[in-house]
Amino acid sequence: MSLKPTIYKMKIALSNINRAYYDTLNFTIAQHPSETPERMMVRVLAFCLNSQEDLVFTNGLSAVDEPDIWARTLDDQISLWIDVGEPSLERIKKAVRLSPVVKIYSFNSKSDKWWTEGSRKFKALKASIIQFQWESIERMAELVARRMDLSVTITDGMAYVATDSDECEVFWSILQGE
Repeated sequence: MSLKPTIYKMKIALSNINRAYYDTLNFTIAQHPSETPERMMVRVLAFCLNSQEDLVFTNGLSAVDEPDIWARTLDDQISLWIDVGEPSLERIKKAVRLSPVVKIYSFNSKSDKWWTEGSRKFKALKASIIQFQWESIERMAELVARRMDLSVTITDGMAYVATDSDECEVFWSILQGE
């Protein structure tokens, strides 16, 4: 018998100062049985950083041919491909072939090694690569609850994330693009 995903309900008051974008997001997100809370929250933060009308979560880990998040045009072309983690060079090449805008959000303890080993090859590709500070992602994962009311304020390379009971700051650096 296979394990079932864990379902989370989120309401996010989003203020992206950098883009002058303000919205209230309501969604249900499924955490794949093999997905960590850190990875799930990076998906949520990547969604907030790129929030726009046609942006949606995909089947993620359950569908290896899809990114974690994407936007599609009215004629069903991919306009934005977002991957979370440390994808292979071949996966990034595929994404660049399929979408005019590709963003990779790297976040875990092996992120530095992944970047060091692949950066020369990645530079030849038209993809933005953003690295979240691992310690701040660990802190953000401590906020996880089955029902979450979050306030996310994004400005100048950091996000302030707050719940009714706690808060944290998440920092990142742009390794390539953007």
